[in-house]
This record gives sequence, structure tokens and C-alpha cells, in this order.
Amino acid sequence: MATLSFLGADGAQAVDLPASGVTVGRNPACDLPIREGSVSGRHAELRFDSGRWIIRDLGSSNGTFLNGARVSEATVKDGDTVQFGDVRAVFSDAAVVEAPKPEAPAPSVPRVDAAPAADVASGQRSAAATASGWKQPPVRRDSDWKAPPLDKGDAALIEEFSSKYAALLDDIGRVVIGQRQVVEEVLTAVFARGHALLLGVPGLAKTLLVSTLSKVLELGFKRVQFTPDLMPSDITGTDVLEEDKRTGERSFRFVRGPIFTNMLLADEINRTPPKTQAALLEAMQERHITVGDATYELPRPFFVLATQNPIEQEGTYPLPEAQMDRFLFNVVVDYPDADDESEIIANVTGAQSVELKPVMDGDTVLRVQDVVRRIPVSPHVIDYARNLVRATRPKQPEAPDFVRELVGWGAGPRAGLALVGAAKARAVMRGRHHCTTADVSAVALPVLRHRCITTFAAEAAGVTSDEIVKRLLETLRPGADADLP
Repeated sequence: MATLSFLGADGAQAVDLPASGVTVGRNPACDLPIREGSVSGRHAELRFDSGRWIIRDLGSSNGTFLNGARVSEATVKDGDTVQFGDVRAVFSDAAVVEAPKPEAPAPSVPRVDAAPAADVASGQRSAAATASGWKQPPVRRDSDWKAPPLDKGDAALIEEFSSKYAALLDDIGRVVIGQRQVVEEVLTAVFARGHALLLGVPGLAKTLLVSTLSKVLELGFKRVQFTPDLMPSDITGTDVLEEDKRTGERSFRFVRGPIFTNMLLADEINRTPPKTQAALLEAMQERHITVGDATYELPRPFFVLATQNPIEQEGTYPLPEAQMDRFLFNVVVDYPDADDESEIIANVTGAQSVELKPVMDGDTVLRVQDVVRRIPVSPHVIDYARNLVRATRPKQPEAPDFVRELVGWGAGPRAGLALVGAAKARAVMRGRHHCTTADVSAVALPVLRHRCITTFAAEAAGVTSDEIVKRLLETLRPGADADLP
């Protein structure tokens, strides 16, 4: 009898697979329904055919993976790890005689001779890695380390927030259909006190997501449509000369721009010249702006959520790397799956409207942000985040061979801060009082994808920074707590 053992906080939950096979998805009509946002309505299927088990992706949004590699159709063997979106399971077939487990296939990144590859499941490096001379960067072993207890007020706030977080996702999901992973990544950036860049083609509800988020969090919201003729003062504000009609005296009065809000939507930020783009730099980093000789503090909390269209390059101005680095996350917004798209069409063209009520307010957001900063982090988690960042730099000794070949410039120290900060926010959102290497791995893609600059050879081969980051996650051993939810 073949089984799937799903990995979770309470151990592995085994599900028997009938010989006729199963369909896996979020839709309750599937043979094996999984109520998880990263799983599509009809995500994948497992079928027994010609004496072997086959897994086939059904056009899912977040992909189906076999031993870490994304697949459209593949043969599944005893002991293999399968993944539907963010949900992982181990496949076992009692009819198969135990045999040495083959190495997991590498992701779709061109291999470099003697490039290192890691078997994450067993925690052992491959023979190719050893032969190349590449070594796993050191990680402190802290088995005796214990997370210091949180203040009772902080613990109570985390418990209260984790219960509200589910309601928060549900309310947003009533307006923004699907895109669960995108919603969670944007919320992670918000509670980690960071900014997010949303990358996606028009019509994927990027603007709707940001405006909906401001309503359920009861935050001030302003939208600025970035155009080629937009000036910095159109964002920050300017001094206006006024005359007192009674006395005839003239004086300057500062008229605040749209940046004086809690949540600023910079729509199509790459359509305005660098001079105007740079007007956001000081605000994003310092949370205040300078006009003339006066400095003005921005409201708290403050976030910049920018959108960018990846397919139109005419009349656009690419963001400089220094400004890209100010964004905690680069969130890729993809097309919805078939079931979600049907629901979108039905809801938008129907007569019913959704009324949103605030789930929390700005003061609660600030309190959660403060708790996130106080979450303890184990030394080995910090080392793992450090190793990931240093491995993206082709001139560092920690860099694997494929990074030296495919990456021109790697991530800076701000990436390590972003990895740990976002991992702590993710842990709090799940009601935990400490973060793990699993949290770091979960936020690695949105943190690193815009900080790894690929070479011309990589671009010519069609290799993206996403593929490089995924390869790094497989190459570097995450640690003993990688299976935590």
C-alpha cells in the first residue's frame, strides 16, 4: 500500500493512496483535499500506471515539486519527498524493496562541472561537492541554547494576534480571491517593518490588495500614479508662499504631499525618472523627509508598497540597485488558477458587494512590530541566514561554483537583516515565540530575488535569480528544525 506522510508540527500524518490514484487540491471535490492557501484548486494528481507511481502537475500556481525540483510529470519512488505549494509529504510504497536512495535531481539551473549539491533530506553533501573542494559554511551548534522567555504581555499579544491573523486573511480573501502566498508575503513585510515591491502584469489585483489591506488594518492610504512628468515635490510636498490679507505679511507654509500617510501605494514606480524615484529613498530608510532646511516626521506605521509591470519596457526607468535594496520583499504576483479565476469573474460581475471591517488598527500593528523585534533568535538560525547571503556573492569563498558562474553581484548585509527580520515576523504570525531556519528558508525567495544580479551567461541561458536562490536553498544544509510549520 502506497502512502503519503504529510510533515507538520505534530509529526507525520499518513494518508493511504488507492491504486486508482488521487487528485490533490484545495477544492473539496478533490480526492485528497488540502485546505492551504499555497495549494491550487486542482493542484496535482498521483496515479499508478504500468507498475509505477506517477505525479503530474495540473497547472497549479505555486508548482509541484519532487525532491526539491519543480516537475510537470515524474515517476515517484519510495522515500521521495513531494511538495504541493508549501505542503510537503514523503511518499512510501510498501511494495517496493528498500534500496539506496538516489540523489535528488538538481533544479533547472545549468550545471557547472563539479558544482556542489546537497541532499537536504539526509543532511549530507554530494560527492560532486566534496570533489570540487566546496565546503558547507560553518554553523554554530547550540543544542544547549534555550529561547529566553518573553514578557507575559508580549506572549499574550502574540496569542491574540495569531487569532486575529486568521480573520485578517479571511477578510482579505473575500476581496482578493486566491493569491494567498502573495497576501502572506505582503503581511510579513508589514509586520517586519519593511516595504514591498509587487511585480506582476496588469489586472492581478495588486492595487486592490494594498487598498484592502489598509482597510482591514485601519491605516491611512494614499495612491500615487507614477508618470514620466511626476516631480519629487508631487510626492513629498512643497513650500507655498502665502500672504496674510490683513497684515500684508508673506510667509512660506509647507503643504504636505501624499507621502504623509501610513500606507503609500507607488503605482508603476518604474515609469517615473530616477530623480522622482529617489524622493522615496529617505522616507523608506529614515521614516522622515527633508524639504529645504526642515525635517518632517512621517506617520507611524509607514510602508511603501510599490507595483511594477515586468513586461513593458518602453518609457520605463529601472529602479537603481540602491533603491531596490530598500525593499524588504520583491513579491511576484502570478496568474490565478482556473478555480480562483472563475470565482473572481463570478464575484466581480455579480450584484453583491463586500463590506470590510477593521480587524486591527495602527497601534496594534506598531505593538506587533515591536514584539517581532524582541523575538529571540538562535545562533544557528543567524548563521544559516548569514551563510545564505554570503553564498550569493561570487567572490566569497562560501560561494558554490554555480554562483561564481551565474551571479555577477550578490546580496549585501541588508539581506541578512531582512532574512532574520522577516523570519521573526513569520514566526509571530504563526503564533510562535521564536523563529527557525524553516522561517528563513520560507522568506528567502522574496528577500533575495532582487538582490542577486545575474551574469550575461545566466541571462543568455534563461536562468533567473529565483532558480539560483532555490538551488542555494538545496545546497546549504538548513538545520534540524527545518520541518517546523
